[in-house]
Amino acid sequence: MQKNSVGTGWKLLVALLAIAGNVNAQTKNEFSIQQCVNYGMKNSIAVKNALLDMQNQVEVNREITSSAYPQLSADGNFNDFFSIPTQVVPGAAVGDTFHKYDALQFGTNYQVTGGFNLQQLLFDGTLFVGLQARKSALAFSAKQVEITQEQIKANIYKIYYQLAVGEKHLIVIDTNIAQVQKQLHDTKIMYDNGFAEKLDENKVSVQLNNILTQREKIFNQLQAGYVGLKFLIGMPQKDTLVLTDSITDADLQDNILDEAYSYNDRKEVQLMLLNVQLDQYNIKRYRLSALPTISAFAGYSQNAFRNDFDFFTAKIPWYQTSYVGLKFHMNLFGGFMRTAKINETKIALQKTQNNLEQVKQQIDNDVALSRLNYSTALNTIETQKKNNQLAQEVYTTTILKYQQGLGSNQEIYDAQVQLTTAQDNYYSALYDAIIAHVDYLTAIGKL
Repeated sequence: MQKNSVGTGWKLLVALLAIAGNVNAQTKNEFSIQQCVNYGMKNSIAVKNALLDMQNQVEVNREITSSAYPQLSADGNFNDFFSIPTQVVPGAAVGDTFHKYDALQFGTNYQVTGGFNLQQLLFDGTLFVGLQARKSALAFSAKQVEITQEQIKANIYKIYYQLAVGEKHLIVIDTNIAQVQKQLHDTKIMYDNGFAEKLDENKVSVQLNNILTQREKIFNQLQAGYVGLKFLIGMPQKDTLVLTDSITDADLQDNILDEAYSYNDRKEVQLMLLNVQLDQYNIKRYRLSALPTISAFAGYSQNAFRNDFDFFTAKIPWYQTSYVGLKFHMNLFGGFMRTAKINETKIALQKTQNNLEQVKQQIDNDVALSRLNYSTALNTIETQKKNNQLAQEVYTTTILKYQQGLGSNQEIYDAQVQLTTAQDNYYSALYDAIIAHVDYLTAIGKL
């Protein structure tokens, strides 16, 4: 029995370890660019905080609305008078002809009061404006969310496609490594057979080491890029991220440089226009503060007075009080504070309008620069693409000449260096074009 128990214990331990391993197992995420953006919109801390700010604005709106609803309160009060309050009255008032004044105690030892108060605001100009501004305030907060999302989206696009291009670059480098490894193998055989010098073998070895070093550098850059992308979209670093979309230079030739743009397509302009509305509401709020406020009120209470603590007996009654009324309040003179507040809000509105014009100027600047950078990047890609094709042809031809005994190992080495340089320049141009493409779409509000 003991042996079976030990065996069962080991099985249970193995099962628990397996469960723990599944809990801590990495999640493999194969994401397209759109899936990556969607994941970032759900998990990015910056987006979450922006959404919380919007939720907070909803509660602020509810707070403003609550002021227009009836306000009901309950009050209760219990007094235990160790010394009953004393009032001094003329003696003649109580038939005392011997004393000029008499000290009398009025009241009971215990007093209890309980009741309800109801208030309803009928008119308040500032509240009326606040109710009007709720929709614009919520739209302002929602627009801030959209701007945050757009910034995250732009960075996701840049990093995602840079990584996609980097993966393709790595494949090309692996092909180069295989070619140089074969060249080194052939050179060693030729050296062993006396048809090549040790110098030729060393040159190829140096070339191979350089390419391996380049591969390691690019690989590490890719790993750092994946770390950055996962951090950007809020993905745990222990999870695996695999990119399923790719991009080529042909994908960037979408003829968007001649598209007209509108300021209103930029969310920053939309945000500033909402800010203008809020400033206008603020001016209106201070202007209407000169109008009176009118409110209705009602109250009901019961009072009990006892010398003994017998409030719940039916012998002695509770005394009722009830009332309704209207309250009118108007500031007649406030030391010109209202005028100062109106002037302050007018200045704030002017600054907002100036900022709006500055945003428009910035958009013109962004569009002009990004269009120039994008156009230059596309031209550079075409040049480097042709240069890459020529370098590949030179390298292939040089290999054929060497195999036919018409070339030298040095020519192969030179052709390989030129090919590697051309490939690096091409992918570097592709990187730059991706950044320029995203920047241009962001500038015209079409990302």
